Amino acid sequence: MKSLRARAVVSGVLWAILTAIIGLYGLASFMNQQTERRFNELLMNRHIQVVLATANHGSSVQGIMLALGDPAYARPFSGQYWQVADQEGRINVSPSLVDALLPRPETLTGDVTVWDFTGPDGEMLRGTREWLTFNDGEMLHVQVASSLDSLREDRQNLRKNLIMAFGLVTVIAVAGALLQMTTVLRPLNTLRGDVSTRWEDEDGLSPEDYPTEVAPLVEDINNLLDRNREIVSRSRRQAADLAHAVKTPSAIVRNELEQLRQQGQPVGEAINALDRLDAQLKRSFARIRADGSDGAGWVFTDVSMALGRMNRAFAALARNSDKTVTANIAENLRARIDQSDFEEVVGNLLDNALKWANARVHLTALRDGQTVQIVIEDDGPGIPARDLGIAVLSGQRLDTSIPGTGLGLTIAADLAHAYGGKVTLGPSREFPGLCATFQLKAPGAS
Repeated sequence: MKSLRARAVVSGVLWAILTAIIGLYGLASFMNQQTERRFNELLMNRHIQVVLATANHGSSVQGIMLALGDPAYARPFSGQYWQVADQEGRINVSPSLVDALLPRPETLTGDVTVWDFTGPDGEMLRGTREWLTFNDGEMLHVQVASSLDSLREDRQNLRKNLIMAFGLVTVIAVAGALLQMTTVLRPLNTLRGDVSTRWEDEDGLSPEDYPTEVAPLVEDINNLLDRNREIVSRSRRQAADLAHAVKTPSAIVRNELEQLRQQGQPVGEAINALDRLDAQLKRSFARIRADGSDGAGWVFTDVSMALGRMNRAFAALARNSDKTVTANIAENLRARIDQSDFEEVVGNLLDNALKWANARVHLTALRDGQTVQIVIEDDGPGIPARDLGIAVLSGQRLDTSIPGTGLGLTIAADLAHAYGGKVTLGPSREFPGLCATFQLKAPGAS
């Protein structure tokens, strides 16, 4: 069981049930003793009453019944009985015994004894017996008995009430355990949300805002996040440095090949191969940068500002070839992607659209729920539906009439995927050409 919540719930519930069982057993034992003690006290009080009545009225049934005044002794088999016997064997009994008798003692003793026996109606009785000796030497044996049914009934009622009470206590205890679990785990839930927020806005976590037991964990998380951010930044810098280092010898080789071509040497294949090598390296370095970021949620780009700047640059470039680039960019757009990678993706899509457009390219940027969508449409020939799926695959040039490496869309798709986004191609709704949609997660999206 790895869940802290499950552990807290199970342990809390088990402890509440165990506590209730122990409490129920202990209290039930105590209350049973108290009930039996009260029953015995009541039995002794009845014995004393019968003894006093016998002392005043002898063994006369009418006299004893009148002195006692308890109707239970007059009701047949009521469970309350008395019996008085002399040494000659004459016996007087309460009317409740009808024609039955209580067991006679085997020995003579002046002490009051208590014993349990089976009564005349088959019920269990608890009785007292005592020999009384009067001044004239007369001896009478007095017996009083009460049914144990009342004791068992009292115990059953007590047990039922205790079970109901402890059942309620158990429910309250379980609810308390759940509440305690929620209270104890709340700082951890808060911490989880705060960590997510920190990825969003890069604010530090303050250990003072958490309980003492959680504060060391908060400090470790701060150190871990800082270290992770440092590693990511270092890997991106190394990739950028490596790309810059490769560009210099590539540029030198390109210049040499251009000079040879101007001299009439057949170096066209070599230049094309160098173009493809540059494109492949560019793609690889872009993927290294993106994989180093791992779609990190703590990097953001002001999409509206970046697209505004890129729109102006590509609009000026389009005018050189008698084409136009228009844009409809929503305000305050932000996306979870590094700015350089974002500009790389959009730059490749715009460059591809401008390359194939007849006259117009239109850019639209908006937020749709949890995503930011950049839509680039052109009025060029478009791509046949059967070829849309392979257009973003590495090295797939669908038309070789226009110079290029065929890797622009592939690089854009790779970078978008690294940040949890995607690039999709389809027919344009506004123009007869291609529509490229770049979709990214917006801040706060899961």
